[in-house]
Amino acid sequence: MPIKNRLAELMPEIAEWRREIHANPELLFDLPKTTALVEAKLRAFGVDEIHTGIGRSGIVALIRGKTDSRGYCVGLRADMDALPMQEHTGLPHASQTPNKMHACGHDGHTAMLLGAAKYLAETRNFDGTVALIFQPAEEGGGGGDLMVRDGMMERFGICEVYGMHNEPGLPVGEFGVSPGPIMAAADEFEVSIVGKGGHAARPHMCIDPTPAACNVVMALQTVAARNVDPIKEIVVSVCTVKTSSEAFNVIPSEVLIRGTVRTLDEHVRDIAETRVCQLIRSTAEAYGCEARLRYERGYPVVVNHDENAGIAAEIARAVAGEDRVRWGRPPRMGGEDFAYMLNARPGAFINVGNGDTAGVHHPEYDFNDEAIPYGCSFFAELVERRMPAA
Repeated sequence: MPIKNRLAELMPEIAEWRREIHANPELLFDLPKTTALVEAKLRAFGVDEIHTGIGRSGIVALIRGKTDSRGYCVGLRADMDALPMQEHTGLPHASQTPNKMHACGHDGHTAMLLGAAKYLAETRNFDGTVALIFQPAEEGGGGGDLMVRDGMMERFGICEVYGMHNEPGLPVGEFGVSPGPIMAAADEFEVSIVGKGGHAARPHMCIDPTPAACNVVMALQTVAARNVDPIKEIVVSVCTVKTSSEAFNVIPSEVLIRGTVRTLDEHVRDIAETRVCQLIRSTAEAYGCEARLRYERGYPVVVNHDENAGIAAEIARAVAGEDRVRWGRPPRMGGEDFAYMLNARPGAFINVGNGDTAGVHHPEYDFNDEAIPYGCSFFAELVERRMPAA
């Protein structure tokens, strides 16, 4: 079957919700306007239960089918938070808040799950319960982890869980689904290379941290090239190098380096952490400097369960057509905290096409409203197929 007729009818209304969320972006866990809109819509739809404050500011709403003879519950997740960046789209619904922007499409994810909620509350053509998960703080706050730690899966009896993310470059009406590892663990490091500053004309009286920092940057490139099996995916990127001086004639006393490490395998992740820390400390010491290092593990690898990825692909084909689902694509090295939910329950994370738009995290990005009926239909069809009416 194609997209559901009812959801095609609702598309303009859902798009208005999306644009209202887009115009009022909020960050991390501080989402009072967004959560108020979500809660108000859910109440208007007549869902059976609404639970707030899960993972600090997350919402879980329950819709029960016509029967519940199986006692089964499927979780559907959308993220709600925006990014700390300035929007440059010039659109009528552009952000009204300086330096806050829905540049990753979480406004669209929330709106699509609300659209599916409205349809499911109207029809209830399933046997079981659907848990609608509206998550805060995907963009760096680990809101998914906090919701799981709050006992969300056990409290609501969630048996399997699914999430969806838009993908610029993938045509509208298409889906991408893959089994196994699909997104990387995202770790970060920050180090201050500390020496002794002074006059640039008297370097012999200083301990210059700049050559040490430059060699740290180059040495870190060997982690992927010489420490890890070449067929294993790993990225080590240095993204910030900043000295404590901006003068042309002052040797700085300190150089700050920040970067990220992305891996798809826990063994490789362990190797990377060990070698990054060793290389930083030993290189700094070789130049007579001290390395004040912080290495933090972030989101884990996103691993789709094979069976559930196959289920998601089957449903995507039913919605979009046999030839409009891209199966088994290579993993991406971006991070995503839906990983915590997939570590807690079987499930899958899929992509829905956003068309030829600016990329996510770009100041000219906007979620493509034409994708709404496809995303909503996927969620609705998933519930009806996984919990068919008795």
